[in-house]
Amino acid sequence: MVRYAGRRLLQMIPVFFGATLLIYAMVFALPGDPVAALGGERALSPAVQEQIRASYNLDKPFLVQYLLYLKGVFTLDLGTTLRGSRPIAEVLAGAYPVTIKLALMALTFEAVAGITVGFIAGVRKGRWFDATALVLSLVVIAVPTFVIGFLLQFFIGVRLGWLPVTAGTSPGLKELLMPALVLGAVSFAYVLRLTRTEVAENLSADYVRTARAKGLSGTRVMVVHVLRNSLVPVITFLGADLGALMGGAIVTEGIFNISGVGGTLYRAILQGEGPTVVSFTTVLILVFIISNLVVDLLYAALDPRIRYA
Repeated sequence: MVRYAGRRLLQMIPVFFGATLLIYAMVFALPGDPVAALGGERALSPAVQEQIRASYNLDKPFLVQYLLYLKGVFTLDLGTTLRGSRPIAEVLAGAYPVTIKLALMALTFEAVAGITVGFIAGVRKGRWFDATALVLSLVVIAVPTFVIGFLLQFFIGVRLGWLPVTAGTSPGLKELLMPALVLGAVSFAYVLRLTRTEVAENLSADYVRTARAKGLSGTRVMVVHVLRNSLVPVITFLGADLGALMGGAIVTEGIFNISGVGGTLYRAILQGEGPTVVSFTTVLILVFIISNLVVDLLYAALDPRIRYA
């Protein structure tokens, strides 16, 4: 298992360098001068612009800029923002804990609820529960996220008063519960449908009939043979979805007034904060890489054939 994990980690190193190089090029190598736009209608003097470019290494060749940026990443020195000269590490420290908590809550909801409902629907394929689950998942997929958010705010927050309508600056679990449901709603529907399809297919597999012929208990057949093998593609989706949840929280954080990664990254893009955009995106890339590594290890645990291969 350790050697397998080491090989997978080595394969992801060029992914990190390639992705960060692409993001850095998209931010700083494309036409446009972020420094010139800092002054707004009153342009900065050429001397001030040159000073800012020198402090952010923007006066150097592109490849040198990128290597210096990587040096800062590996030494945990991400520099400062273009506006206000606030340390980017401080901005990250303020935004990421909230979004990580929100994303993990959404991932837990979609995994537990999606797998449970999908498993029951797959076992009862063709019955009323299966039909209801499929219709529900289709409705959730079809309705935009912001519509789901506003509906939950109105009915659960305003009419029933069960949960806060907005999260605020320092949200707790109660304040993040409704945003987590909204953020994980669409993924919940996909997990439900994926689990339902895999369970229904595995129920008719030869190895399941063989296990039943050997006299194994129904619980062991359903859990060890059916559910375990059905989870392999579901784990793939959940692992990739963790990074997507963190990067795609812009709409949800906007609806519930959450000061997390989505809102901060959106404001940085609008303000031309290149260093902030690149640093936030680099962390998202690391989240994707780590989550995919965890998925690969779970593959090996669920299916020994992958590990031995």
